Amino acid sequence: MNNAIITNILRFIGLVLFQGLILKRLEFQVGWLEYIHPMVYPLFIMLLPLRTPAPLVVGLGFLTGLGIDLFYQSLGLHASATVFLAYIRSYVFGWIEPRGGYNVNFSPTRRRFGMNWYLRYVLIMLAIHHVFYFSVEAFTFVYIWQIVFNTLFSFVVSFLFIMMYQLVFDPLD
Repeated sequence: MNNAIITNILRFIGLVLFQGLILKRLEFQVGWLEYIHPMVYPLFIMLLPLRTPAPLVVGLGFLTGLGIDLFYQSLGLHASATVFLAYIRSYVFGWIEPRGGYNVNFSPTRRRFGMNWYLRYVLIMLAIHHVFYFSVEAFTFVYIWQIVFNTLFSFVVSFLFIMMYQLVFDPLD
């Protein structure tokens, strides 16, 4: 099997288990901390190689979200958010394409494209995921402030977890 396939299978299993077994258990009940819901599983979709066909990315997004939904018992909420993220991924690549273009054999990591590009990419993708997720969760704009607070606080904490993941599993030598 290809090294990239094995890496992505292990990343899928690790992120789904980490989200479902560890991050699901983090519950903050005090003040503004109740708005924190860390999510790192979108990183699986973000780090798929650039050459991965779009239908496969969407299918993997569905499987990732479905795996998280099994832990959270949320009936497709995570699946819809990751499918949307997988769908929008190619458009985000077009928006932030570097001057020299992409080498389609690489995964979009900070090592391959640099820290500035990687930060822009993760921030945009994570923001899209969180806005979609919390909007669908509430499914009405009556709770607009709850959507905004959930999105902002969860975004910051999720981003910190993703950066820690990158430092541990993709260190720059």
